Amino acid sequence: MARIKNIEAFCSVCNTTTKMELAGDVPVFNAENKKWAKCKKCKQMMIVEIGANAEQAKSVSEKPSVEKIVYDNCSEYSPQKTFDVGESIYHKTWDDYGMVVSKAISSTGQNSIVVEFVKSGQKKLIESILKI
Repeated sequence: MARIKNIEAFCSVCNTTTKMELAGDVPVFNAENKKWAKCKKCKQMMIVEIGANAEQAKSVSEKPSVEKIVYDNCSEYSPQKTFDVGESIYHKTWDDYGMVVSKAISSTGQNSIVVEFVKSGQKKLIESILKI
């Protein structure tokens, strides 16, 4: 059986299906179909699912659509708050609604979220910052 080195998978950072280089196994119980992969476009590492369940995993990891925003149920953005992927938010300063499409930790260790806004497009915002 040939060893797979590259796969096509959904990158939650680029928000596209792109070629990824497999980098290693995920050392977790019941993770036979999951591997560490590096996106060739944005160079970010992430866990991807390969094999028979890959198509199902791709549909689960598709980015949330801004058409699904429930405007009455939006949380107001604040850098002190924590948000979940798929959550609708309102940015008061920009007077714009958006949906959280992914979460990340920056190289400095700061939590951040990527939000797809209706007017402003995709923006990266700080999350869970401690107030001094």
